[in-house]
Amino acid sequence: MSEPDHPRRCVLVAVDMERYSPRDNLRQYRAQQLFREVMAEAVASIGLRREDWTTQQSGDGELAILPAETSELTVVADFVPALDRILREHNRSLLPEAKVRLRVAIHQGLVHLTGANGFPGEAVVEVCRLLDADPLRQALDTFPRASVALIVSRSIFHDVVRHGYRGLRPERFAQVRVAVKQLAMNAWICVPDEDVSTVPWAAPVEQSRPVQQNAAPADTPATYQISGVTTHGPTVFGPGGTAIGTVHGAWEGGASR
Repeated sequence: MSEPDHPRRCVLVAVDMERYSPRDNLRQYRAQQLFREVMAEAVASIGLRREDWTTQQSGDGELAILPAETSELTVVADFVPALDRILREHNRSLLPEAKVRLRVAIHQGLVHLTGANGFPGEAVVEVCRLLDADPLRQALDTFPRASVALIVSRSIFHDVVRHGYRGLRPERFAQVRVAVKQLAMNAWICVPDEDVSTVPWAAPVEQSRPVQQNAAPADTPATYQISGVTTHGPTVFGPGGTAIGTVHGAWEGGASR
């Protein structure tokens, strides 16, 4: 088995169409055509080359790994507004059931471009989790006239958005909590021309970390019982402690110890 090439630090853009599966075969075919046309037009409008993007297609969207020299600022401040503007124009003449609306996630990180069956890298996993986050789906549901809903990772927000470069307005982004599978993190959502601050998003987590299954909250002591006497917390004994007799204990949440 060959060793992998060195990973490259790249900007990643993941895009997915809203309500693609319920469409019949013909509408799916036309939605795919419109998606490709709009993406190509938006990329070209900001001076980038679509053929330079390394993409992994999924029928209802794509994962794109951009050339190493591509600026995160260009993608957030220029590409996303162009995509929204162009998609609105295309949707204007379509029936409601034929319109295409997009969820977009942007992240950056190290990626192996020579994977045997895709693109290995934690950054790839994270951008795909962001794309699948409930708050991003909620954004399109909340603003039915929107064409694009954007979510950016913590690093993109702090390195690019919060500084207000090139007309970016950080106050137009709402911090949200994302929890998908074993990943929990903070991210920021924006819907062009909409006020996302009016939406009751889930409260952000204090620190990005994996979701611990069956784990007690840090500030919740365990409860143990010895010979009919109940004690609380690790001040008497706790996980890894020693006791004489039969010990019954449970963390809040039902995980036995």
